Amino acid sequence: MIELKGVSKWYGSFQVLTDCTTSVEKKDVVVVCGPSGSGKSTLIKTVNGLEPFQKGDIVVNGTSLTAPGTDLPRLRSKVGMVFQHFELFPHLSITENLTLAQIKVLGRSKDEANEKGLKLLDRVGLKAHANKFPGQLSGGQQQRVAIARALAMDPIVMLFDEPTSALDPEMVNEVLDVMVQLAQEGMTMMVVTHEMGFARKVANRVIFMDAGKVVEDVSKDAFFGQPEARCERARQFLSKILSH
Repeated sequence: MIELKGVSKWYGSFQVLTDCTTSVEKKDVVVVCGPSGSGKSTLIKTVNGLEPFQKGDIVVNGTSLTAPGTDLPRLRSKVGMVFQHFELFPHLSITENLTLAQIKVLGRSKDEANEKGLKLLDRVGLKAHANKFPGQLSGGQQQRVAIARALAMDPIVMLFDEPTSALDPEMVNEVLDVMVQLAQEGMTMMVVTHEMGFARKVANRVIFMDAGKVVEDVSKDAFFGQPEARCERARQFLSKILSH
């Protein structure tokens, strides 16, 4: 579903990604973790072309991002993205947030888009809030709306960039519950997160990054169950997060 081949990226002379290679199969849930500043968010944003990269290639469902003539907006419409800070339109109601891209990008009628949006709001437990504005909802509720908005586009894969890191601890689980349900339903997912409980529960694979490189790309069981076999940086990371 997603293939990264030797992806490298620079900001000026500073290299943020170095020769990153990995793949995500259909129905995989791949968790990307690592210390702050290791390039996790940058990596996931290259997958749908939000961050340009200077070297290598990324292929999503058979379409290369670097091939001449690739329609990036069309590709993005099939790759759901959930950000750290929700990115909802504050001046639009929850329903309007869910229907705007369906109408503009997918060409759905207003009624069709509304029906789809309400069904997804119900799925994330927020149907009663359809006519409110984002500012009237808690952070956890806004993030669930953001997930519903991404799902409204019928994505073939979902990308999550630290979806719970801006939330109060009490709200984290309500978002993770929706993500666990998606994973169990077979949605292909690539998730940048520090939530190791989520990784242990639903991930197939764990990618560990450090200093812009993919240094571990192993099964969940190998990552958590055989820490002694991991590289030193991953062992340090695991010892800090698993001791609590």
